[in-house]
Amino acid sequence: MQMRTLGTQGLTAAAVGYGAMGTAVGYGPSDDTRSIAAIRQAHDLGVTHFDTAEMYGWGEGEKLLGHALAPIRDEVTIATKFGLTPTFGANSQPDHIREVVDTSLRNLDVDSIDLLYQHAPDPAVPVEDVVGVMKELVDAGKVKYLGLSNIDGDSLRRAHAVHPISVVQNEFSLFALDAAEPLFPVLEELGIGFVAYSPLARGFLSGAVKPRDQYDAQDFRQRLAWWKPENFDRNTAIADELTGFAESKGTSLSQLALAWLLAKKDYIVPIPGSRSADRVAQNVAAADLALTADDLARIAAIAPRGGVGGRTS
Repeated sequence: MQMRTLGTQGLTAAAVGYGAMGTAVGYGPSDDTRSIAAIRQAHDLGVTHFDTAEMYGWGEGEKLLGHALAPIRDEVTIATKFGLTPTFGANSQPDHIREVVDTSLRNLDVDSIDLLYQHAPDPAVPVEDVVGVMKELVDAGKVKYLGLSNIDGDSLRRAHAVHPISVVQNEFSLFALDAAEPLFPVLEELGIGFVAYSPLARGFLSGAVKPRDQYDAQDFRQRLAWWKPENFDRNTAIADELTGFAESKGTSLSQLALAWLLAKKDYIVPIPGSRSADRVAQNVAAADLALTADDLARIAAIAPRGGVGGRTS
């Protein structure tokens, strides 16, 4: 698979990565054996970058990913995140950052974290102070590269002035345009890569979307606006039209959606996540799908403003 450069500090990743959130939280019950098989299948197919977070099962997701990747640790990069609380508040206090990183190192069973993100801004702690602590962790050899997630352009500039930021990770998909596209000029000015989370719109572009009442009660899609009854049918119509276009090209909706992201910028790496080895193989195959300018124009005509209802609840 083609390699992509993330930032100017030396971090590279295969064009399609792997997001491990669903192995621990968010999408209903999971099976560790199947999840480990999916993670290892991703590596076998050329994926080199794997993403998790403290919040994904409060350590359980990190432990699972660390176990899955242990035999091939030197062949991959692992990203994790700090900064959220169990009630989804913010906590990026300096001592808490240090504590979380030490715990993450133990959970992942690694000597260093390849890429460390602040998961979300903390209104109580200036981003300059947050990155100052992250820089300490780089200097101590506990972290190699720094990233910020769910960040805006002004905060990114301020952070980058303290220590180079290699990667921004925000949501980005055909259904979620607003959290990424305004950042591109800043990313290009500063030489920062972009990792796209939820690249299949939380599953709406997976080809297997269902109404919210058919998901597990703990599935967070129960609360997302794309699934609200007043929006669901309109979003399904967009997905159906995209599916028809994908089929005319001999591909699937999910592969079209991932190829669209890869075609947007050469510094974007999407991180679809799946607990199915077969689905992982389908996602990785998107890296081989080349879209023409006419294809991109057709996609833009079908979904000019993304999904109906916004990407939050």
